[in-house]
Amino acid sequence: MSKINVLVVGNGGREHALVHSLYTSPLVNHIYVAPGNGGTQNSYSNVSNVPIGYSPKDFPALVAFAKEKDIQLVIPGPEQPLVDGISTFFKKNGISVFGPSAKASLMEGSKTFSKDFMARHSIPTADFQNFNNYELAKNYLLKNSEKNFVIKASGIAAGKGVLIPTNTQEALDAVKQIMVDKEFGHAGDEVVIEEFLQGDELSILCLCDGYTIIDLPPAQDHKRIGDGDQGLNTGGMGAYAPAPLATPALLAKIRSTILKPTIDGMRKDGYPMIGCLFVGIMVSPSGEPKVLEYNVRFGDPETQTILPLIKSDLLEILYAAAEGRLDSVEVNIEKAFSTTVVMAAGGYPESYTKNDEITISKPLPENTFIFHAGTSILPNSTKLVTSGGRVIASTAIASTLEDSVKMAYVGVDHVSFKNKYNRTDIAYRAFKQQQSQQERQAITYADSGVSVDNGNQLVENIKKLVKSTARPGADSEIGGFGGLFDLSKAGYTNINETLLVGATDGVGTKLRIAQIMNIHNSVGIDLVAMNVNDLVVQGAEPLMFLDYFATGRLDIKVAEQFVYGVAKGCKIAGCALVGGETSEMPGMYSEGHYDTNGTAVGAVVKNEMLPKLDEMAVGDILIGLGSDGVHSNGFSLVRKIIEKNGLSYHDPLPYDNSLTIGEAVLVPTRIYVKQLMPSIKKKLLLGLAHITGGGLVENIPRALPSNLQAKVDMSSWEIPEIFKWFGTIGNVPVEDILKTFNMGIGMVAIVKPENADEVIKNLVAEGERVFKIGELVERKNGQAGCIVENAAGLY
Repeated sequence: MSKINVLVVGNGGREHALVHSLYTSPLVNHIYVAPGNGGTQNSYSNVSNVPIGYSPKDFPALVAFAKEKDIQLVIPGPEQPLVDGISTFFKKNGISVFGPSAKASLMEGSKTFSKDFMARHSIPTADFQNFNNYELAKNYLLKNSEKNFVIKASGIAAGKGVLIPTNTQEALDAVKQIMVDKEFGHAGDEVVIEEFLQGDELSILCLCDGYTIIDLPPAQDHKRIGDGDQGLNTGGMGAYAPAPLATPALLAKIRSTILKPTIDGMRKDGYPMIGCLFVGIMVSPSGEPKVLEYNVRFGDPETQTILPLIKSDLLEILYAAAEGRLDSVEVNIEKAFSTTVVMAAGGYPESYTKNDEITISKPLPENTFIFHAGTSILPNSTKLVTSGGRVIASTAIASTLEDSVKMAYVGVDHVSFKNKYNRTDIAYRAFKQQQSQQERQAITYADSGVSVDNGNQLVENIKKLVKSTARPGADSEIGGFGGLFDLSKAGYTNINETLLVGATDGVGTKLRIAQIMNIHNSVGIDLVAMNVNDLVVQGAEPLMFLDYFATGRLDIKVAEQFVYGVAKGCKIAGCALVGGETSEMPGMYSEGHYDTNGTAVGAVVKNEMLPKLDEMAVGDILIGLGSDGVHSNGFSLVRKIIEKNGLSYHDPLPYDNSLTIGEAVLVPTRIYVKQLMPSIKKKLLLGLAHITGGGLVENIPRALPSNLQAKVDMSSWEIPEIFKWFGTIGNVPVEDILKTFNMGIGMVAIVKPENADEVIKNLVAEGERVFKIGELVERKNGQAGCIVENAAGLY
């Protein structure tokens, strides 16, 4: 192959690093850099800066220059010209480009585009919602105030469009800053609101030709301006590679679950990835990788860190990728470590000065390199000066990470300019991991996966929530091992005539959907509801509640949201949350999974106990209280219907696009306690049936004597759309659906005809939707306990 001319587009540290790795290639004739910087000007005999920019208005001039100089390969560095379609300009003129099309560049240019791509191709990433309407985004944050979010401007914002609020107000401010105040310009026309992921970040740079993908040594960069990852976000203050976090097993998982599905998905969607695919990944504490974002070009400062580790001819590799034959070349990597330390102008990433003189003392230590970014040479001069925020970087490679870091900082000491600033802790996370491994001879309880400190912190976080449920008889203080209740203070003065009633229950497989949707604040309401509703059907007033929460690894935020729901349910029911147990059991539950159970204790005076079987007679009225939806039963059927129809819980609800399917089915179980207690106290009720598993046809008979049966008229209330929809798409037989779902009636009261109007009046006054749904009739041997009329044609 004859020597070729190459055009590198850009003027940063990434472009200088590319030039430095390309200029020694036996295949290179001359490298042109448009517009280049102080490091690419007059530093190499076969490299020249070209005074042409890279905005769309400059594309014709760049193409004309490429034709004039017989350029055979173009390597765009920054993301913006790629998004603007620079690759197409050159390819239309028969010039090979190591860079993606404008459509493929949307993977970086639009975070909403890339997040939708990930969802479509089942690539693991944080749960998210996209918004192009400020009011809808604001309402979503208010509706989910218990969650932690990351707010991202969808478009390109020079690495600064990602905001990490710590509370709801900061999240609202971030959305306003992006969408209304337009701090990032048109990049903020859309926002992505996604769950906040915890863990360690990895940067994976991959060489691609649309079919073949080769990942380079995994790196970790340092985005924050200050040591210890404190302060404002920047374009990157340093990096190191390979990151010890990226074990062979983790890399294998990333390749199979992220990299290959991405390159295959882009090709199948019609925009193959040709160039450098840069995947930002968050690795959870349990070792699960999820995509944070895609970039479609070499990263900065990762490029300065990784390219010195490539032993093969970089020009041969990039040219092969641009021509769709990446599988024809070998990519050999030096078995060494590389570290980059960025030196910035004082004040960066906010205001800073320019045109300060830079001096670089020579010679540099062996295997130490200085890469320019925000530098330039003054006109008609040889004076090197600052021209940007991130000014210059020192990179060093060595056989160990420790030596690599030490030598990089030696390189830093060779550079001087006014108000020079750099972080002093690059690679500190890797050293913490190494130190942790070295200290393993002392195995602690935390080493086994159980954090007592996290458990104690959770107790502190939820004390206010628990305290808010206090009622006469219980002070709702937690931290001990049980709960106390004083019946006399609750108004039960005749202890000899008072019975205690207990109920225990869980939430069932509805939990799995809550975990998939990352919605945990309603689970606790369901848990309370399933228990206290079972107490009230016996005429008992719920007095106190205890919860149990079990998980493989305690996520304080998730557990706190769960307890938030429990406390809210207790307040609705009028009972006190007096205790509970949080159990961390490594190995019992997979990442993100947990289980829960609750116990409610109530009291009832003997002569007020329900049901009053001996008082029931033919003609007694059945009063139905409206449900809020599916409640907490029938979710094995729900999940089967969703699975069989190839639906996602994140899909919009077909009959109400304001909700997803997951949000619709997670509406919590209605609590019927306070609404029913006045009628119970007045002895107006003969019995109650909580409509849970078994539906109307199996739950009502449990409250009846053996000589009576219920006759229910399905036309006496409107069946909610969600049950009709499930019945239709699942082709569920009517007799099955009646035995599974509540069909819109969550509780049934049995009353004498003469008391029906008063009971209905009491319930309506409490805000209930009430229906006369049937009556009691005689039951003969062999007959069912419940007859359902007008059920044909429900859906």
